[in-house]
Amino acid sequence: MKAASSFVNLATHKDDLALLISFSESDGNKTQVTEFILTGLTDRPGLQVPLFLVFLVIYLTTMVGNLALIFLIWKDPLLHTPMYLLLGSLAFADACSSSSVTPRMLMDFLSKNHMISLVECITQFYIFASSANTECFLLVVMAYDRYVAICNPLLYPVVMSNIFCIQLLSVSYIIGFLHPMMHVSLLCRLTFCKSNVIHYFYCEILQLFKISCTDPRVNMLLIFIFSVFIQFFTFMTIIISYSYVLFAILKKKSEKGRSKAFSTCSAHLLSVSLFYGTLFFMYVRPGSGPAENQDKMYSVFYTIIIPLLNPFIYSLRNKEVIDGLEDSILEKKVNIPKCIYRFNKKPSKNHSKISYRNR
Repeated sequence: MKAASSFVNLATHKDDLALLISFSESDGNKTQVTEFILTGLTDRPGLQVPLFLVFLVIYLTTMVGNLALIFLIWKDPLLHTPMYLLLGSLAFADACSSSSVTPRMLMDFLSKNHMISLVECITQFYIFASSANTECFLLVVMAYDRYVAICNPLLYPVVMSNIFCIQLLSVSYIIGFLHPMMHVSLLCRLTFCKSNVIHYFYCEILQLFKISCTDPRVNMLLIFIFSVFIQFFTFMTIIISYSYVLFAILKKKSEKGRSKAFSTCSAHLLSVSLFYGTLFFMYVRPGSGPAENQDKMYSVFYTIIIPLLNPFIYSLRNKEVIDGLEDSILEKKVNIPKCIYRFNKKPSKNHSKISYRNR
């Protein structure tokens, strides 16, 4: 589980220390906290504006990349296939994940008031946790899609129909959004009276446990059990799927066929490696010593950088997406009626061309 970490020195913040809420056990009165202070990434005033500009550019690029990918898949009928429906759903989950954390962090860079209410804190955790859980299951469905496409190409149109793909997407989102509800309901039973300072840049649930007056061991046990189960199940399913894919690729006699199969799967494997690699660094490594100071950096990569990279990983490695983007740009540039403008795709080359008919 995540260990407590911080890039800040609270001793330099007298105003923040004054806001710490203490309680007296002798008279049995405990003042419950309903607002928290997010300490952020750093307490150095000189870094606030530069970090704001850096993360603003990252967030805008993330949203433009993911939303543009969703729009392109929605607009181009040739991309209305299971693989691109899954890719669009992953882009939506990434956009939600980034939007749950980054806007609040940007506000804190420029504001002296880092207060966040308990309701806002729980809401932020729920949106982020739902997006992250959904992404786990989406990666599994994408691995299964590649397994069917490469190991059973003749059965692919039957097995991975659009209807079945939508059903898998629905299950992924339902599980992804229902699972955090259990932790939110258990979180509501906790009381906070020791401190109102969260040593993080967003409302990370394990950080809330550290300042809880109520014993959070039940919460932590359930988070550990469900997190291990979900991560282990999804990761092992992906590994098994790609083991079959690898054997199928190696059996191909054609060098061109092997190259094409590897190219098809490389983007997904890179995304999976980034996603689960960061999780393992955050949760599997020892949680003591100097490594504690790396928690925020891992969290930044997990919550902000991965949603930024995913649309470019899939777009730059995908010829159909690039061709669809070129077609959309050229269609607007040429500015001719759609009845005259048409797409002619050559399946053999997996490439799109544009032809015009003059009247």
